[in-house]
Amino acid sequence: MAAPQDHSNLIWQIADLLRGPYRPPQYERVMLPLTVLRRFDCVLASTKEKVLADYAKRKGGKLNDDALDRYLNKAAGQRFHNHSPLNFAKLRDDPDHIEKHLVSYIKGFSSNVRTIFEYFEFESEIEKMREADILYLVVSKFAEVDLHPDRVPNPQMGLIFENLIRRFNELANETAGDHFTPREVIRLMVHILFSHDDHLLATRDTVRKLLDPACGTGGMLAEAQTYLREHHQGARLFTYGQDYNKRAFATAASDMLMKEVDQNAALDTVRFGDIFTEDRFPNDKFDYLLANPPFGVDWKKQFRVVDDEHRRLGFQGRFGAGLPRVNDGSFLFLQHMVSKFEPVSPTEHKIGSRLALVFSGSPLFSGGAGSGESEIRRWIIEQDWLEAIVALPEQMFYNTGIGTYIWIVTNRKERRRKGKVQLVDARDYFIPMERSLGDKRRKIGEGRDGEPDQISEIVRLYHSPQSTKLTKLLDNADFGYTRVVIERPLRLSYQMTVERKTRFLDACPHLLEDVQAVDAEIGRELLSDWNVIKDRFEQTLERRKSKWKTSEIQLFRNVFTQPDPAAAAVNEDVGPTKFEADPALRDYENVPLTEKIENYFTREVAPNLPDAWMNRAKDTVGYEISFNRYFYNPPSTRPLAKIDEDLKKAQEEFMRHLKEIIS
Repeated sequence: MAAPQDHSNLIWQIADLLRGPYRPPQYERVMLPLTVLRRFDCVLASTKEKVLADYAKRKGGKLNDDALDRYLNKAAGQRFHNHSPLNFAKLRDDPDHIEKHLVSYIKGFSSNVRTIFEYFEFESEIEKMREADILYLVVSKFAEVDLHPDRVPNPQMGLIFENLIRRFNELANETAGDHFTPREVIRLMVHILFSHDDHLLATRDTVRKLLDPACGTGGMLAEAQTYLREHHQGARLFTYGQDYNKRAFATAASDMLMKEVDQNAALDTVRFGDIFTEDRFPNDKFDYLLANPPFGVDWKKQFRVVDDEHRRLGFQGRFGAGLPRVNDGSFLFLQHMVSKFEPVSPTEHKIGSRLALVFSGSPLFSGGAGSGESEIRRWIIEQDWLEAIVALPEQMFYNTGIGTYIWIVTNRKERRRKGKVQLVDARDYFIPMERSLGDKRRKIGEGRDGEPDQISEIVRLYHSPQSTKLTKLLDNADFGYTRVVIERPLRLSYQMTVERKTRFLDACPHLLEDVQAVDAEIGRELLSDWNVIKDRFEQTLERRKSKWKTSEIQLFRNVFTQPDPAAAAVNEDVGPTKFEADPALRDYENVPLTEKIENYFTREVAPNLPDAWMNRAKDTVGYEISFNRYFYNPPSTRPLAKIDEDLKKAQEEFMRHLKEIIS
């Protein structure tokens, strides 16, 4: 029995035939569909004649397509069938009509496989290869690859397929981040997600459900199943996925259909659609959820539908906590996943759910108090669902070198974690790669081929019961703050000038005589107390029995005054404060939830701004998560004496060279 690597290499060599008509990042458009097609061809070989006989007997009868598919699938002994008389061997017999025969062969499959190839958009690739005169050669080479289950069992076929997906996505590293996560990152996520539940999964015949709502090519689903096979063979994990990328969806659906899983046909478990606008699992709850949603995904196109659900359904829908900015939909993925949580109900044998997903740094802190992002963080933390965040090394992903973070969210925290959030600093747990793949220059050691087992080390940090240098267990309230508005008095000086007078009368010419009277009464000196000026202004109008509109009075003040820090504070006519606030001097203070606001104001604000006051009517609670606050290590500074010594040596060296030049 050949090793999976040998078959992968053989298929990889066939990809070289595409060079020219295809660029390397485009190889997957041909190679993945043909690998799927060849595997299906080999799987169905032993029952081919039985299926053809059954099809000949039943076609044209009263059975609809779905019923006919069920009968023929049963005859094939699989969850799919092919009732075309063609196979790869026969496709090689007629090179002049290879295009027509290949299309006919694909159309002979059951509807679930035909749908997969529609999403692969493979007919256009068939035409492209025909025009380049490589179609027959590529199909012939695939016919030589023996993928029969007797030689390649389903687990090995899964490894072959995963290996090819990884290779092709590495070639396409400029877009790989949209649908491909480095395997060691997935392994770390899966270990953290499941290691907490080893006691549950060790129960024989236990069944669990897992969803990846941004499943891409299915790497996370495959890795989760691998973990269960390696650690809990008695447990069964049903995996489900959704994706909006057609080729990625088709790849994931094919992978699921190839494997022996205790589930229905692939299109029931991996579904196509945009989760922002179309939840393809609307009534399902899951025990586990995994995802690596695209970083900074724009959701302008989906805004109308998402905003409607948010406003109309609130927390009865998926986006009740709030909406993030339209240029980053990360928190929409998180809220969608939380909406899939199984509730905790011991009487109904429901134990809740756990999720792990990868975010960039933006969801940690973007958006101030009251913003959509802050409200979502507040909701997650105040519900006591945020369990841990693990900071990963930079340069880990194929299309970006930015720092990334694994969020662990659950509605069933263990007792020691209640009311707490754990931060794990794993940014230094990496080894350099021998060859960079796009922006990916580092990987987390997996304990294979001489690598350190850094995944296990990070998992141990996650399980650490106490705060250490690399892990902090903090109270939920440590991440919250109250945004307090700090006001300072408005100070205005008054002066009537010809220019200002002209400007005011241009807007209110009917007030000419009143303005002349004010001019005569108050004069044109610069005066620094608007309160006094206002009284004299009102007295002048009262003597003249003139009544101005509120807007005219406000315009008068705007035109004839200017801010002046040396002027007297303007008294407040109404309201709880003594003075009118100056909007230009308005400031904000973020006061930690763990501190009393009055004490903070007295200690931090009042000494520097003795005339300031707090406008508590505008208090807003916000939440943000700052890793640097807890893990920042400032660079070591040298003593000043040492710096002076080095500068003196440099100066002496400079003077020596200068003398040599002059002499």
